Amino acid sequence: MSQEFFERHQPLLEQAMAAAALRGYWSPYAESPSPRNYGETANDDGRAAFEALRGKPFPLSLPDADGTVGGEQSPYGFELGITYPHVPADKLVAASKRALEGWRRAGPRAWVGVSLEILARLNKRSFEIAYAVQHTTGQGFMMAFQAGGPHAQDRGFEAVTYAWQEMSRIPGVAVWEKPQGKNDPIRMEKQFTVVPRGVALVIGCSTFPTWNGYPGLFASLATGNTVIVKPHPGAILPLALTVKVAREVLQEAGFDPDVVTLAAHAAGDDTAQKLALDPAVKIIDFTGSSANGDWLENNARQALVYTEKAGVNQVIIDSAADLKGVARNLAFSLALYSGQMCTAPQNIYVPRDGIQTPEGRVSFDDVAAALGTALEKVSADAARAVELTGAIQNEGVVARIEKARALGLPVVADSKTLAHPQFENARIRTPLLLRTEAGNAAISQEWFGPIAFVVATDSTAHSIQLARDSVIQHGALSLSAYTTDDAVAEQVQDAAEVSGVSLSLNLTGAVFVNQTAAFSDFHGTGANPAANAALSDSAFVSNRFRVVQTRRHI
Repeated sequence: MSQEFFERHQPLLEQAMAAAALRGYWSPYAESPSPRNYGETANDDGRAAFEALRGKPFPLSLPDADGTVGGEQSPYGFELGITYPHVPADKLVAASKRALEGWRRAGPRAWVGVSLEILARLNKRSFEIAYAVQHTTGQGFMMAFQAGGPHAQDRGFEAVTYAWQEMSRIPGVAVWEKPQGKNDPIRMEKQFTVVPRGVALVIGCSTFPTWNGYPGLFASLATGNTVIVKPHPGAILPLALTVKVAREVLQEAGFDPDVVTLAAHAAGDDTAQKLALDPAVKIIDFTGSSANGDWLENNARQALVYTEKAGVNQVIIDSAADLKGVARNLAFSLALYSGQMCTAPQNIYVPRDGIQTPEGRVSFDDVAAALGTALEKVSADAARAVELTGAIQNEGVVARIEKARALGLPVVADSKTLAHPQFENARIRTPLLLRTEAGNAAISQEWFGPIAFVVATDSTAHSIQLARDSVIQHGALSLSAYTTDDAVAEQVQDAAEVSGVSLSLNLTGAVFVNQTAAFSDFHGTGANPAANAALSDSAFVSNRFRVVQTRRHI
């Protein structure tokens, strides 16, 4: 069956390989939740499937379960009431090791075929997953559908594509013949077998459990590793659904379903540490705080550790052909999912003596005011704004807003509470925009959430220096710049290359700095402290397998 899966998806896989080489626009899955793409009843069916899961045990059977865990709270103001089987860490690893024996022998075509079939079935359940993402992360429904569904699946498919490219370069058998002058040549047959590293661990995050989780999950699975998926305790459901689908496909293909298993656990326990330090765990994918990411890099020495951590994302405004367009674009970027994206901008550098526009010189105060006005417009219609801002994932982010406000800095746009027309208890806040001077130590750290700063600098050259040095020291996943001067654009690009951060120039339209597209954009570079890998490139997958050769005379 796994070979049938490979043949079923091979035409799409070949398209994906071509797309990865060209890096233009391509997606295997429709991002629009239109009935034309997913069926007339898909939305209602997905919502009903989500509602049917609430208030009862999740339908997943795991060997060696010793109880249940749960406790997820929707940021829109209600309990999910779902419980999940809890399996001790050592039992999870033992089951994963047993499953590895048969999975390892299946080979690349089976690994890739099963992975692509899982993704295809996940795509069909995109609405159910969207509601699961919405009510664990707080994303607005459209973002939850796109980022939690098709875009996450795109990233998973991308990882499988790179895995297949790298593995398919290696021939199964080769004949080696060395001339010996007048004597008969030496002839040998050499067999090359792709073998997995072993057990892989995916540590999920609370804000983008599928989008950030799928690259590592599918990169490891498609290269023959078994995978333990450990969701964040606040966002278990999206990854539990993923694991359930994966286990169904594996069983249908004749494999032990424990090739993919779920490590649900209570908040504050040591499950992650126990799994990460187990000698059998050879690969770890992590998205989360710098403290936890650094701990993994320093302590899980037996494993390859791929991390995405905190960073300080920055914007440089030197000059603008359309200041209102700049302000609108940045306001949208700041409000999108309430700044709870790892690529959301935080520090906006503006020269103290202002910027040049077609209408003449615009002062620092007026640039700041334009940003504040744009933010006010974004949130003016609460019913529309809540679909953009979504809800705050946890109370810690709300507390951070208050901590930022307590800095005592001048307020350009204050954070407000908005009422959601459907969910009266939803936790919704608009962005807080503060004004400060370069050199303020507070802005050297990440303020995760709807918090940003307009920073007065000595000059554009000073802004570029600050951005470059901050990326090198603290890391960043995005850098944005606005300029009408080609020389300045070159200087910013050079600074981005030196510090190792992705750059967006003069975004004023329908593309925003916090968005990236699979098969075209590299998410992260692995070249600064915010992440040690990129999603996705060949380096992200190629070290997840090794090649063992057998040679004999013929």
